[in-house]
Amino acid sequence: MSEIQIHAVARQMLEMHGAAAIAKAAQKAQQCETGGEIDEAREWRHIAEAMKIMRGPHQS
Repeated sequence: MSEIQIHAVARQMLEMHGAAAIAKAAQKAQQCETGGEIDEAREWRHIAEAMKIMRGPHQS
């Protein structure tokens, strides 16, 4: 998956799931790893990281 696709999926997930989107991506990554789909798990982790960057730093 290209970087553009990663960011598009990340943006869609944030719009659909809000704050729970990162956790959902992490769950998908875990499911893929359990199923032996290492490359797909890596992509889901990349998507989760992209969402963290999009959200920006936590504000207090």
